[in-house]
Amino acid sequence: MADGHFSAAPHPLANPGYGKRTVFDQLPRRADDFTHLPPRVGAIAAYIDRLPDNSDISVKTLAKYTPYGQTAVGKALNHLIAAGHLRRGLESVTVASGSTQWVTRTWWSRTARNDAWWAAYQRGDVPEERPPRPTRSRAYILLAALGRENPVMSLSHADCTALASLVEEWFSREATERQVLHALTTWLPVPVHHPAALARRRLVDKLPPAPPPKPRPVRILECGECGRPAGAGDLRSGKCTHCRGTRSAPPPTLPPARVRALAAEARAAASRPPERTPNVDS
Repeated sequence: MADGHFSAAPHPLANPGYGKRTVFDQLPRRADDFTHLPPRVGAIAAYIDRLPDNSDISVKTLAKYTPYGQTAVGKALNHLIAAGHLRRGLESVTVASGSTQWVTRTWWSRTARNDAWWAAYQRGDVPEERPPRPTRSRAYILLAALGRENPVMSLSHADCTALASLVEEWFSREATERQVLHALTTWLPVPVHHPAALARRRLVDKLPPAPPPKPRPVRILECGECGRPAGAGDLRSGKCTHCRGTRSAPPPTLPPARVRALAAEARAAASRPPERTPNVDS
């Protein structure tokens, strides 16, 4: 099978809101990732997989940067949809002005996903990927640096290890490193006899309130054959029930009431006032 390295020219990025968007929870890249696919489809898949996110992976652009014509590329992308590597659709996002808008997405997964996984992804039920924690966590490094902010708050390795989970709780509540440092190194008593005990007391007493839960993403996946939107769980191998020939009714569309409900949900999520920055001056 071809290795997917076709063109020496840099592959172009798509317009904002378009292009490749890798889903989370990917397995490490392996040489046999796409050997289950026909050779041409596997070669195109390997090429797409190595492109950075936001790359233009439209049929026309892929045909320009691979040895295959638009017809062959289009068939290969349909094969990748059926195999569970690719989905197209819309997602509601919040823009800089605070308003929401629908943008086109092309989701890519090196790991082949079944229909149930993609349905859960559309509903927002699949948890976001969390990067592995480094040997010395962000919280540990911040605590180890307290002595540089204020020498009387210098902590030992054991102190930093014991207090790191409390600092992680601040980070989970969207506190910044500067806010944590301010809480632990300002308005200190004189003298400071036990810096670790004081740090623990302040981390507990000044803990910011928990932020409101983030709204689930609003996504609509499209049929890989007819391009019409489909409800979560309606697609089988990327095709809607109409294109699979299981019924004679027109291709499924979202009813107007559902569209209005989704739009109202997105507007409500965008209009919630931001949480007030916690007061850590005392």
